[in-house]
Amino acid sequence: MAELFEVFMVVLFGLSWPLNIIKSIKSRTAKGRSIFFVICVMIGYLCGIISKILSDTITYVFIFYCLNLVMVGIDLAFLLRNIKLDKSLV
Repeated sequence: MAELFEVFMVVLFGLSWPLNIIKSIKSRTAKGRSIFFVICVMIGYLCGIISKILSDTITYVFIFYCLNLVMVGIDLAFLLRNIKLDKSLV
């Protein structure tokens, strides 16, 4: 049962990242965004992945951790691009 709730948590978090990526692409600005926050989220997913590996509890949930980490990485790339775009406008 605990694993089911973990799946819900990771999947629901995962649903938000594609929407955030689309927003970053369209807005072309980093205003209101925090690079510190995005990096903290990435570290959190890395810790979850490492925890699964070290405890030898790799199940299908592991795929969602990895997928979410990739999406957060993509979002970070667009955030860095948007920071650069914001600086070029000044």
